Amino acid sequence: MIDPQTAIDMIDYVDSITRRRLPLGAELQGALNLIPAHTWYAVPSGALTFLNERASDYLGIPKDHPMRHGIDTGAAWDSHIPLLHPDDHEEARRVWSTCLRTGCAGQVSLRVRNAEGGYRWFLSRAEPIRTSDGILLYWIGVNLDIEERKQAEFYLAEGQRLAHMGSWAFNAAGFDYWSPELFRIHGLDPGGKAPTVEEYLALVHPEDRDFVVQAIQKMLVEHRGFDFTKRIVRPDGEIRRVRCVGIEATHGGTFQGFVGTGMDVTEQERLTEELRRSEDDLWDRERELRQVLDFAPQLIATFGPNRERLYANRGALDYLGIGLDEWLQASIEAEVHPDDLGRWRAYADRALLNSSGYELELRVRKGDGSYRWFLARYNPVRGDKGQITRWYVACTDIEERKRAEEKLQQENAALREEIDKASMFEEIVGTSPALKAVLSRVSKVAPSDSTVLITGETGTGKELIARAVHKRSQRAERAFVSVNCAALAPSLIASELFGYEKGAFTGATQRRLGRFELAHGGTIFLDEVVELSSDIQVTLLRVLQEREFERVGGNQPIHVDVRVIAATNRDLKAAVAHGAFRRDLFYRLNVFPIEVPPLRERKPDLLVLVEYFVQRYASRTGKNFRSIDKKTLDLLQSYDWPGNIRELQNIIERSVILSSGEVFSVDEAWLSKEAFPLATPIEASAHFKSEVEPRSEREIIEAALADARGRVSGPSGAAAKLGIPPSTLDHRIKALKINKQQFKYR
Repeated sequence: MIDPQTAIDMIDYVDSITRRRLPLGAELQGALNLIPAHTWYAVPSGALTFLNERASDYLGIPKDHPMRHGIDTGAAWDSHIPLLHPDDHEEARRVWSTCLRTGCAGQVSLRVRNAEGGYRWFLSRAEPIRTSDGILLYWIGVNLDIEERKQAEFYLAEGQRLAHMGSWAFNAAGFDYWSPELFRIHGLDPGGKAPTVEEYLALVHPEDRDFVVQAIQKMLVEHRGFDFTKRIVRPDGEIRRVRCVGIEATHGGTFQGFVGTGMDVTEQERLTEELRRSEDDLWDRERELRQVLDFAPQLIATFGPNRERLYANRGALDYLGIGLDEWLQASIEAEVHPDDLGRWRAYADRALLNSSGYELELRVRKGDGSYRWFLARYNPVRGDKGQITRWYVACTDIEERKRAEEKLQQENAALREEIDKASMFEEIVGTSPALKAVLSRVSKVAPSDSTVLITGETGTGKELIARAVHKRSQRAERAFVSVNCAALAPSLIASELFGYEKGAFTGATQRRLGRFELAHGGTIFLDEVVELSSDIQVTLLRVLQEREFERVGGNQPIHVDVRVIAATNRDLKAAVAHGAFRRDLFYRLNVFPIEVPPLRERKPDLLVLVEYFVQRYASRTGKNFRSIDKKTLDLLQSYDWPGNIRELQNIIERSVILSSGEVFSVDEAWLSKEAFPLATPIEASAHFKSEVEPRSEREIIEAALADARGRVSGPSGAAAKLGIPPSTLDHRIKALKINKQQFKYR
């Protein structure tokens, strides 16, 4: 193979023969046959008249064919176009038509069919030969074989596509964003901020700085994409080449700036120069490419058209903990997480049918048996006829991103759950002295991190007060996580509060964060805290004292920064006296007590609350009340409200639905006439015990179970008879090892 300059020098030699007025005969043909390339000449119209021996042998032209001897066959210039690859016809016509029209030299890259029907790439160049007075005598052409160079360019392009790159965002004010990989490419700390334009230009090689400045100014003026390569100087003095590709970013048709990528192409350009200067065989070039891929941060592999394994880079083999020979014999089932195999097969089968690339997230097994999340990108490579010849896959580690997403999803789930369980009203409504006293205590304790214990009857709005403490604290921007301890089964409280590790119990297929971890940096609200079992009380005491705990099934202490607010509608001191609540935990929770007054002690707030609820539910139902019936107001003012604000809310909502006209009213029949005892369940339980003092706790529980035929919960259950929550009774039954089934058929 000869270079284009040598070919042009030979054409000049032929031109000199012509300029000496030598005949176009054996000497010219002999000169063209001596050139180690495919050469030809044509008459001024472009009709091909002569092909040298190399070209004739390649095309399979017989020895006695006129073209081998320079005899004009009279064929039109484009009659030989069918010898070219169909995809190259149009470009060949365009270039040679331009040459014939202008009389100027031209060249084009095209594929020429050989005698066996195969194709090879050639760089075809034609030069006009003229007399000294400018008359066109004929055309001399040289076809240079560039098949190997084309193959080298193909492999080089694949290497560049699979190489790592960084991303950025830019507007008129400067850079908005640099990805960590872009920082590493420039030799900077990935944790830093995106550089200013001045800082960025300081990284550019001094000889390239002017054209980079011009490129930035041009893209801002024209709002057009760009693609250029520049040199940078890293802080350690190393010079690297970075390719910058950018496109304009718009939103709603309005120009917002530019987004793009920066890829370190130093090794690729060095490889390009070596490939251009050398003509090593294909194996040497492939080996160099594999060496480049071995340094890539991704797990990279090559597969055949039917998924047969061909190659994996060093990063992939080191991650899997196996050698190349072992990998070639392995299967995808041994590498991909079982839960992701079905999804991978569906993507792969669809890609084989559609012959298209795809990407998916999956977990890949490491050599030590653990799994990490990767983003796998599969891209096909096609042959001359469009058939897939290779599949390339690059897997990028996204484990940290998936963990962050998982935590965010869990936090969002907790927040959505809290929203669904939102308090009975959005704001604290009222101006009564009793409420003002509570809000004054909220204002004083909120800025601190002190533990708060909120007490009060059911329905008084204890969670609302807890949220007010959180919103006025320095933790207001972080999570507020609410837990109703009475609503959780005793067996689930530990895992709900403190989370669990994968495999901690049946059904624990993956690790889950507990409510305390979700509330890290914020506030956790423990409602009905008296319902916690004794073992959970011990763990909670440790969290309050040492700010750490362990997940269920785990053995590593986890530190948390959480403010604890607890609440109960029962007498905790009585619970301590009767052994139902730990004394040390009570003192830890009772750092700053707040007692929420019942509605009967906030009668000045009643009218404001009624108006608030009427307006709220009327807007939801599309009704409009101009006034509230005076009889209704008197009725509501005279009622004791044993269910407090929650009862008021329910009655107002029901009345709004049933009321018609423009005057709001409440039916007196809807107000409960039953006298509710003010004693708390703890007190009721203590009273029950006092009547049977000589009997032990076991005897009391067994008697209640026998009376309830083994039932714990429900209106006729043992818990209702004893006046304690079912969860508390269940815990005591297990602690005393009582078989409740024995009472079922008595």
